[in-house]
Amino acid sequence: MPEAVVIGAGPNGLVAANLLADAGWSVEVLEEQSEPGGAVRHDRGVHPDYVSDLFSSFYPLAAASPVLARLHLEREGLRWSHAPYVLAHPLSDGRCALLGRNIDDTAAALSAFSPGDGDAWRELHRVWERLGPDLVEALFTPFPPVRAAARLAVRLRGSGGLRLARSMMLPVRRLGEEEFEGEGGRLLLAGNALHADLAPEAAGSGGFGWLMSMLGQTHGFPVPVGGSGVLTQALVRRLRKRGGVVRCGERVSQVVVRGGRAVAVRTAGGETVPARRAVLADVSVPLLYGGLVDEVHLPPQLLADLRRFQWDFATFKVDWALSGPVPWSAAQAATAGTVHLADGVDELTRFAAQIAMHLIPDRPFALFGQMTTTDPTRSPLGTESAWAYTHIPHEVTGDAGDDGLTGSWDTREQEVMADRVEAQVERFAPGFRALVRARRILAPPTLQSLNANLHGGAINGGTTALHQQLVFRPVPGTGRPETPVRGLYLASAGAHPGGGVHGAPGANAARAALRGHLPTGLSRAQRVLTRRDRKGVRPSSQ
Repeated sequence: MPEAVVIGAGPNGLVAANLLADAGWSVEVLEEQSEPGGAVRHDRGVHPDYVSDLFSSFYPLAAASPVLARLHLEREGLRWSHAPYVLAHPLSDGRCALLGRNIDDTAAALSAFSPGDGDAWRELHRVWERLGPDLVEALFTPFPPVRAAARLAVRLRGSGGLRLARSMMLPVRRLGEEEFEGEGGRLLLAGNALHADLAPEAAGSGGFGWLMSMLGQTHGFPVPVGGSGVLTQALVRRLRKRGGVVRCGERVSQVVVRGGRAVAVRTAGGETVPARRAVLADVSVPLLYGGLVDEVHLPPQLLADLRRFQWDFATFKVDWALSGPVPWSAAQAATAGTVHLADGVDELTRFAAQIAMHLIPDRPFALFGQMTTTDPTRSPLGTESAWAYTHIPHEVTGDAGDDGLTGSWDTREQEVMADRVEAQVERFAPGFRALVRARRILAPPTLQSLNANLHGGAINGGTTALHQQLVFRPVPGTGRPETPVRGLYLASAGAHPGGGVHGAPGANAARAALRGHLPTGLSRAQRVLTRRDRKGVRPSSQ
C-alpha cells in the first residue's frame, strides 16, 4: 500500500511526488493521459522533422523556482537553452521593443523610443535586485509567507514601501504611463501582463507585468533542450530512482473518504488504490470539489463559493513547421524567442475588451514562439518550429470579425480562427504564410481533451486577477493546500500561487502532507532526525 497517491502527473504532481519520495514515503502517481507531463509535453505531430511543444514552452518561472532548483534536475538530463534575446514586441512602423538578459541591451532598445526610458527601466530593475529574491521566495512558499514577508518588510521600511505597493496594484497601462515617456517600456510591461488574463486596465496587472518582465531580464525565457517534455522526463526519472511509481492511462474517478479522511482513490477501471497517509490532487478545483470528492463531504459554504470560481481566459493555439526564418519587418524580432504581436497598448486594450464582451477578437493579440531560434535542436538548419496562441472568451456571444464565429469550434471555425491568427502574424511579418509547410490547430476542446486541467483551454488553473489570488485562491479563506477532507491536499495550479511551471503548488501540498504526519511534541532538530530516519539515514555519533 503506498503511503501517498498523487492524482495527475503534471509538473506539480511530479514535484509533490518527488518531495514525498525524498522524505522516504512510497508514492504512486496516477495519470489519465497515456504519458506523463500534463501541460509540459512535446511531440513531432506537426511534421516528423520538427519538435513541437504541445502546451507550454518558455519557462522563466521554472528558471527562478527554488523548488525546482533543489531537485537538481540537471542530474537527470535537463539542460536549458536561450534565444539571443528574451522577448520582442514589434510595431507596424518597424520599431521594436526588445528585452534582453543584458540590461544594457534592454535599456538601449527602450531609449530608442524615448531618451531616458532606458534609465527608467534600470530603476525598475534596481527595485527588483533589492526585493526580487524575497518576492520569489514569498511567491513559491505556502501562504502566508511569514519569513519572506518579514524580510521584505525590513527592506521596504523607510524606503518607499507604500509607494511600491501602490505601483504593484496599478493597472499596467497606468504603470507604463508613469514610468516611461515612450511606447517601448509600456509595451514590454503590458504584453507580459497579458501572459495571464490581465487586461491593461485591470488592478494588479502592473505588478504582474513588472514581475514577468524582471524574471525575463534576470533569468530569460529558457526552454528545455530537445522539447518541453524533457523537463517532465527528468522529474519522472528522478522519482523512479527513489522508488516512486507513475502509472499512465489511469483516470481517477473518485477520492474515497471515510470518517472525514481521504483513504484511497478509485479509478475509472474500478480499481481502488489505497493511500495510507495522504492523497494529493494535481487537478482543477472544480473537478476536485463536487467531482472527485462527493459534495456530502464538503462544507456548504465551499460549494457556494465554488459557484463564483472564475476560470482564466480560454486559449486557441496554432503550431507551425516553417521552411525558413520568420520574415519580420522589424529585424530585431528575429533574435527573440518570444514575440508579442499587437500594434500598441491600445490594441491590447481593444483585444481584452472584446473578450470581456464575450466576442472572439478580430485582431487577436498573439504570443509567438520561435523555438528553433531558442533551441536549434527543434528543427533542421535554416527552418523554424513555431507556434502562437491567443486568448478567447469561454462563453461566446458574437464575433468581432466578419466570419460569424460562434465558439462551436467545429472544423470550419478552427480553420477560420487559425487563419485569423496567421493574418495577425502576417501584419508584422509579410510573407510568413508562404513559409508554412504544415500546421496544427489546438482549439479549446482539443486542449481540454489532452489535459483535463485545461478546462476550455484555460491554462492558469483559474484567473490571475486579485480577487482569486493569495487568501482568495481558490476560494475566500483558503490560500493553502489543505482541504476540508483530512489527508487530502490540493496540489494543482488552482492553489496558491497559481499557474506557471514552477512546482510551488505541488511542493506546498507535499510539505503540508509531511507536516501532518510529524510526531507531536518534537523539537525542530528531532523532526529533522525523524525525516532522516524515514530516508534510512542515521545521524552520526558526532
